[in-house]
Amino acid sequence: MTLLEVSSISRSFGGIRAVDEVSFALAGGERVAMIGPNGAGKSTCFNLLNGQLRPDAGRVLLAGRDVTLMGPAQKFRAGIGRTFQITATFASMTVAENVQMALLSHHGGLWNPWRRAHRALRDEAIGLLEQVGLVPQAARAAGVLAYGDLKRLELAIALANRPRLLLMDEPTAGMAPAERAALMNLASRIVSESGISMLFTEHDMDVVFGHADRVLVLNRGRLIFQGSGEAARADSRVRAVYLGTGTTSGGH
Repeated sequence: MTLLEVSSISRSFGGIRAVDEVSFALAGGERVAMIGPNGAGKSTCFNLLNGQLRPDAGRVLLAGRDVTLMGPAQKFRAGIGRTFQITATFASMTVAENVQMALLSHHGGLWNPWRRAHRALRDEAIGLLEQVGLVPQAARAAGVLAYGDLKRLELAIALANRPRLLLMDEPTAGMAPAERAALMNLASRIVSESGISMLFTEHDMDVVFGHADRVLVLNRGRLIFQGSGEAARADSRVRAVYLGTGTTSGGH
């Protein structure tokens, strides 16, 4: 069953076509890597899917629902979770409170302003922290966490809306090899157990080929390949891009 259907989305910045008529689909429960050289258009594509940007043209359907023009908050409530290259958490709040804030956003009207805010949805927040192995850190300020734990916290926040689609933008950037493996093993296990679809960008090819069911390759804003990891390794266009003989300028 198709969960996400992206049809000919495009976005330009001035005269630069950052994303150029990109089309692809994700099945329910599928794990797909979007790869490409720096400037290929991966982050712009993610921002279009997440609602940070609106496409100049094209359409995005989530489970058959047109979500093309929704903003980030609407897409979060529609079932799209996201993590970012640079972790986005509230440093002065505790780990549990960060997750509670995401849960309050998801549940919306369930929040009664007369209730003590620190107790709202506490049990659900602890349950999400248990999924990512952060319960012992629940009472600590997010600002004092190690980088790997911040990435786990961001994953818990992204899971707060019980997403059908999880977008992970370079989830292992800046991490040591052992931390990369641990985070991606955790994310893969969670999405597999929950039946979530996952689309992630990544420069580490060991991560890509170890966790993706399928690979999408962007270059200069255009989708030049989609298929299995093995087929990607053998494809002449993909090899040209990663060996430096392809043109990589023009995307964001």
